[in-house]
Amino acid sequence: MSSSILYISYDGMTDPLGQSQVLPYLAGLAAKGYRILLLSCEKARRFAAHKSQIETICSRHGITWHPIPYTATPPVLSTLKDVSELKKYAASLHRKHKFDIIHCRSYISAMVGLWMKRKFDTRFIFDMRGFWADERVDGGLWNRSNPLYNTIYRYFKKKEKEFLRHSDAVISLTHAGKKEIHKWNIPDLPEITVIPCCVDTDLFDPAVIEGERQIALKKAVGIPDDVMVLGYVGSLGTWYLLPEMLSFFKVWLEIHPQSIFFFVTTEPPEMIIADAGKQGVPADRIHIVSAGRTEMPYYISLMDYGLFFLKQAFSKKASSPVKQGELMAMGVPVICNAGVGDSDRIVQQYRAGVLVDQYHQDAYRKAITEALQTTFDASAIRAGSIDYFDLGKGISAYDSVYKQVQ
Repeated sequence: MSSSILYISYDGMTDPLGQSQVLPYLAGLAAKGYRILLLSCEKARRFAAHKSQIETICSRHGITWHPIPYTATPPVLSTLKDVSELKKYAASLHRKHKFDIIHCRSYISAMVGLWMKRKFDTRFIFDMRGFWADERVDGGLWNRSNPLYNTIYRYFKKKEKEFLRHSDAVISLTHAGKKEIHKWNIPDLPEITVIPCCVDTDLFDPAVIEGERQIALKKAVGIPDDVMVLGYVGSLGTWYLLPEMLSFFKVWLEIHPQSIFFFVTTEPPEMIIADAGKQGVPADRIHIVSAGRTEMPYYISLMDYGLFFLKQAFSKKASSPVKQGELMAMGVPVICNAGVGDSDRIVQQYRAGVLVDQYHQDAYRKAITEALQTTFDASAIRAGSIDYFDLGKGISAYDSVYKQVQ
């Protein structure tokens, strides 16, 4: 008899991360015979726009989806409300389906998972996705000089150790994060399995790119054939250093003037253009498009290099940028900063790009010269992505964890 799994995510399935970093895994696990019920909190606007799409995906793969509304305001109280609703819903589902495992994505969901373990004696997997409380502080969302946010931070750091100690298995995105956790000397710490943010290397595959469609997209975006394309994919938000990336591109233009910086993002174009102006980058050197998941491989195929700089902070030891695996899967060399999760080790191990160690013009010139003088092997870079980030390997790793905790 197949195991019954309740997967709880505070991130919505109608959010981009839900579509790239939850549903593909669950589809693969369902194909292995697990009975998957998915409980997620959905933002009203995205839910209205993408509900039918997610329902179709779940139905196709035999996943039973139970979406509940995400509460945005007021701060703190809205989260407490959502936790309460998740507990009620999870308990109701368990009484009907008798779950073997509660698989929790990140800390808010883990509050429900640990409660379920104590109340119903289910197995609890803490899929931590990074050091969440520290991310809130490092990202400037929780100012610890404010007594309220300092209290909340200390509460979640205490809960973090509780989740780690009382879970039946822990998932870390990075080896650097796993190493850090082991320094904390937590009693009875269960096995920590490292599973990075994986990539569907069948979808992100240059071999399946249709030439005519690629040419049409390039024309639609307005990218001439004789330019070099430096690309960025995904959201910008709290962690990605847009001014520094634009400053890097300004130096790039000095060395290789026939270049454009191509953003594939849902961020407001006017924000990017405004920051480009502040860095002295001409607006006509910036191209911006928004794309759905299935279009992303085509847009990445137009890039000669992929660029991303993340803020370096304690919490980033546990981060695994989705874009790194996607760029590498398409054979695109990456230019990124060192000191974030396992990214620099992966770049060096697979000869997949160039590292930037400081944010100033001399460091940029050094990295740009190295990038332009290196003959990168696109097939080897893709092979590195398959070796490290392949979705199938991630699914197999989760399958092994499920079997261990049953």
